[in-house]
Amino acid sequence: MSVTSVTKGRIYIVLTALLWGLAGVCVKSIPWSPFCIMAARCAVSILIIGAGRRSFRMRVTKKTLLGAAMESLTGILYMSSIKLTTAATAIVLQYTAPVLVFLFTAVVQKIKPRVSEVLITLCVFGGCALSFAEDLAPGNLLGNLLGLASGVTFAAQIIIFSDPGAEAGSGVMLSNLISLAVCAPFLFIQWPLDLSARTVFWVLVLGVFQYGLANLFYSRGCGLLKQTETSLLLTIEPIFNPIPVWLVTGERPGPLALVGFAVVIGGVTAHTLLSAQHTTPGDG
Repeated sequence: MSVTSVTKGRIYIVLTALLWGLAGVCVKSIPWSPFCIMAARCAVSILIIGAGRRSFRMRVTKKTLLGAAMESLTGILYMSSIKLTTAATAIVLQYTAPVLVFLFTAVVQKIKPRVSEVLITLCVFGGCALSFAEDLAPGNLLGNLLGLASGVTFAAQIIIFSDPGAEAGSGVMLSNLISLAVCAPFLFIQWPLDLSARTVFWVLVLGVFQYGLANLFYSRGCGLLKQTETSLLLTIEPIFNPIPVWLVTGERPGPLALVGFAVVIGGVTAHTLLSAQHTTPGDG
């Protein structure tokens, strides 16, 4: 693989992480329920992804369908979490996924873990505990639990789409269709919706940039980089995510939660770097 290709891959993945990181500020700025937001995002992003792929065709297998269902559930849980807790907490809890994937390989696939991996796993879950402890009010607690649940479904999505029998490209399109079918009725149930210029602006940012273009960049970048480097670059998302939320809404996580975020992000990064050291040059 040429240096130019690798550089392009890195640019695509960094752009992906930054665009995905707009989810918090978009969801916080749209005064709709998570289901309505999800329906609008999917309706717009389907058009963007289809245009980018120059095709709306999908190859649907059982594994692709299952992976798409997990991706759809991840989006719904994550958006619900953002509405109930801080955007920073929601995204950090979702980014426990790489460690959950490691636990799956150790427990289910019986791959013996290294001591360092076990220590990193304990470190990450310790960071999650600190994030939870910041605010145990009923609303925040439910939001934290939904954020953690999105990490579980995100891990399942990663595991399924890593299988050669599942096509991630078709899965992304299919997950949008599933989410749209599930969430669209809420647009009518909760009508009339706020359709002010400000709301429509954030809906378009969410559908066009945060999800549509981001997923096109992600699918292109993944083919140019090793999985380990892709995972490492994507940790930009939980670091960047709270910044636009703070600038636009003034929402700030508390000091204990910030310590938890640092622990989780540091642990996930360490886990990715450790995996990279044990990956052969031919792996991708």
